[in-house]
Amino acid sequence: MTSQAENRKSSISLRVGTRGSNLALAQSHWVREKIEAKYPNVKVELVTIKTTGDKILDSPLSKIGGKGLFVKEIEDALLKNQIDVAVHSIKDVPAELPYGLCISSFPEREEPRDALVSTGNKTLDKLPSGSKVGTSSLRRGAQLLNIRPDLRLVSLRGNVNTRLKKLESGDLQAIILATAGLRRLGFYDRITQVIPSEQILPAIGQGALGLEVRYNDKRTIDLLSFINHDATEIEVKAERALLKELKGGCQVPIAGFACVNDDNLRLQGLVAETDGTKVIRDEIAGERDQAEEIGVTLARRLLASGADSILERIYNKT
Repeated sequence: MTSQAENRKSSISLRVGTRGSNLALAQSHWVREKIEAKYPNVKVELVTIKTTGDKILDSPLSKIGGKGLFVKEIEDALLKNQIDVAVHSIKDVPAELPYGLCISSFPEREEPRDALVSTGNKTLDKLPSGSKVGTSSLRRGAQLLNIRPDLRLVSLRGNVNTRLKKLESGDLQAIILATAGLRRLGFYDRITQVIPSEQILPAIGQGALGLEVRYNDKRTIDLLSFINHDATEIEVKAERALLKELKGGCQVPIAGFACVNDDNLRLQGLVAETDGTKVIRDEIAGERDQAEEIGVTLARRLLASGADSILERIYNKT
C-alpha cells in the first residue's frame, strides 16, 4: 500500500467524478480543496458526469426508477477506470453497491435535518391551511401529511436554485429542502426553520458525503483515508444497514437518523404510507461498534410492527 508520506512526495493525478449540479460541484470542489491542501503534489481533476436523475426532470423520482438514479453513470465510469473516485451525497447511494466498488471515506457530516423555506417566514405549524408545499420526496411528503394533513403537496424537481425560484414566483407557499445543501451553497439565510427530527425524520445518510472507489485501488483508498470522520462513518453505516434490511428505495417513505455520543449510538427509523395516514416509527440504542447490527435490529422491529405490509403494498403498486 502506498503510504501517506509517499503520497505527499509523489506527483499524482486524481480524477474525481461528480454530477454537474451546483450542489454536487460545490461538494466536489470542497473535497478537491481538502485533498490538495493535504497533498500539494496531488492534482485533482473534476470530471462532470450526467446521470439519469439529472436528465429526467419532469417526473417524480419515485416514478422514473428505483436504484441509483444519481449514481449509476458515475459508478460505471469508476468501473471502467475513467475516474478514480466518485463524490456522492450518501442519501442518493443505493444500499447495495456494484461489485468491485466500496465507499472508503466519509467526510464529517453536515446538518442532517430538513429545512423549511417559506414566504412570510412562517414555520411549519404556522403555515395556513391549504398552503402549497413543494417537495420531490415521498419521505418528506408522507411525514408532512401526517402532521399537517391540511397542507397541499406539489411535486418539485430541479436543483436548489430552481426550487427557490419556484417559491419566489408565488406558485408555492413553502418548500422543503435539505439543510445541508442550503448551507453548502451559501443559502443558509434563506431557511425559515430547521425542522426538528421529531416532526420530519431525515433521509438515510442525509447531510453526509461518501467517497466511492474501486475496492482494490489501495493507492486511492490510502490517499483519501485522512478525510474520513469516524462518527460520521458509524452513523451512516447504521442508517444504511437499516435501509438495506428494509430493501428500501426512492419509491418508499423510509427515514433513518443515527447519532453517535461517545461510545453509544442511537438510531431512529421510520416507514410510512405515502399519504401519511400511517407512520411506523421506532428507535434503538447500543454500542457504536455494533452500528450495522443495530441498523438490522431496528429494521426488523419496524417490519414486525407493520412496516412489512406497508412496503409490500407500495412495491406491488410500482
